[in-house]
Amino acid sequence: MKNILLITLFITGLLFANELSLAKIVKLSNKGEKIVNTLCESKELPSAQGTIEQLMEKIKKSQSCPPLSKSKLEAVAYYVSNGSMKLTGKHIAVPAKEKCPVCGMFVAKYPKWVGLIVVGEKKYYFDGAKDMMKFYIFDADFPYDRKKIETIKVTDFYTLEGISAKEAFYVIGSDVYGPMGNELIPFKTQEAAKNFMNDHRGEEIVHFDKITAKMVMALDGVEYEE
Repeated sequence: MKNILLITLFITGLLFANELSLAKIVKLSNKGEKIVNTLCESKELPSAQGTIEQLMEKIKKSQSCPPLSKSKLEAVAYYVSNGSMKLTGKHIAVPAKEKCPVCGMFVAKYPKWVGLIVVGEKKYYFDGAKDMMKFYIFDADFPYDRKKIETIKVTDFYTLEGISAKEAFYVIGSDVYGPMGNELIPFKTQEAAKNFMNDHRGEEIVHFDKITAKMVMALDGVEYEE
């Protein structure tokens, strides 16, 4: 089995980001929604996979919107990545410079997808439940004392609330993509997960203790034999 970290870095490439506060990201995402609804062909927009900078280029190439200023194009990219959002005070707060230990992406730019593992006094932030599960499952690639894990959280897709990862319901195989492509999309309730699965052609709802290495790597198109 090839090193999981190298596989993920190969998939994502080199990642760069500027620092923005959560409030600014929410404002940009909601501005982007208004632009899309008034000026763009939403069905022609690219998937959410990639950095904000990469999404800006994809949107331009897709010609799904008329020529936009850089600020408007950035807003649309944030909307494509995070969807419409509102601050509830229950989100997982991410320091601006924190990078995902699996892929190297700046996590704070993607508040809709944040995962968190606390090991002792150390906090690890992730730009999606998929990368969080890689960090949790592949102990040879990410060595740390799993007996010292104090907290594991993910972000509810609809509410942006930080919820217990072990109690969440995850939809796989849907037509909704995160910054890292195909995702384990978390929900606080089974009803919400079922509604999402029906609306977005999801394949299955799984629980935390049923997520396997094979399942996680399959989301990246990588065959893995356990």
